[in-house]
Amino acid sequence: MTRMPLEFEEQAVHEDALPSAMPFPRERGEGPAKPRSVAGVVLGAIALILALAIGVFGLWLFRSVRRQDRRIAAVSQQVERLSRRVGGAELQSMSLAKKASQAAANAKAAAEQRDEAKQAEETSAAQAKSALQAAAAAQDQAKQAEQQAEAYRKQHEQDLQQLQKVLGGIAETHRTAVGLAMTLGEKSIRFDAGKWEITPQSRDILNRIAGVLLTAKQYSIYVYGYTDDPGTSDYNLKLSAHRAEAVRNVLVQAGISPSAITTKGFGKSDLRMKGNTAAAHSANRRVEIGIVDSKVLTEPVDQK
Repeated sequence: MTRMPLEFEEQAVHEDALPSAMPFPRERGEGPAKPRSVAGVVLGAIALILALAIGVFGLWLFRSVRRQDRRIAAVSQQVERLSRRVGGAELQSMSLAKKASQAAANAKAAAEQRDEAKQAEETSAAQAKSALQAAAAAQDQAKQAEQQAEAYRKQHEQDLQQLQKVLGGIAETHRTAVGLAMTLGEKSIRFDAGKWEITPQSRDILNRIAGVLLTAKQYSIYVYGYTDDPGTSDYNLKLSAHRAEAVRNVLVQAGISPSAITTKGFGKSDLRMKGNTAAAHSANRRVEIGIVDSKVLTEPVDQK
């Protein structure tokens, strides 16, 4: 029920109270009462219209607010969805940026590796070229060395042949794998039993041999002493060593360098003639001289 305005209520009350205040009662048909009743009805109608208008406006405003709230909620949801999409896009963008950065780093590393590989290839090519040049130079040097060795071998062979020819005129001389070997037996050097002294005749032969060896350059000389069969092995080893030393001393006195001569005694280990005859004893009491090129061997060897 719509409530009337306060001023209309007060007027109605005032009008209702008039009859009791009036000194005379109103009679039907009197003029002043009718206009007041019409004005109240009009005012009530206006108040009702205003109330209805306010109610309609309030309802419209309420519904408008509700619609606005729904729109705001919808907009909020859209904003939230957009925010989520923006957040996802940012994450995706960050991920893509990270992948792009990693790809750039990988590309840079690949480029560096490619440059290193290219540099290594160039270095390898340069080293290979240098190695080929070194190999060619080494081949040339080897060829030159081979030519020099061949020339030296031919010269060495000629020298040995000449040396063998000259020494062969003095004592028994034969070729060995590394040089020459002379056998100074009873026809060249004669030792008495148990003796190692050099006789004047044997000294002359050794001087002739020394004269020939002085002309031979870069040769080492090995003097080996031997004995006959009688006597102990220890005794004969010492006796053969003394005989080798005796021959060495004569060669040194003739002018050969002491450092070029090596001596050794072999005792009765290599008998040239077996038996207990005077001829066998004389043949076994001997000295052998080995002549070896110093470029071929650096250690003493047995010339047998």
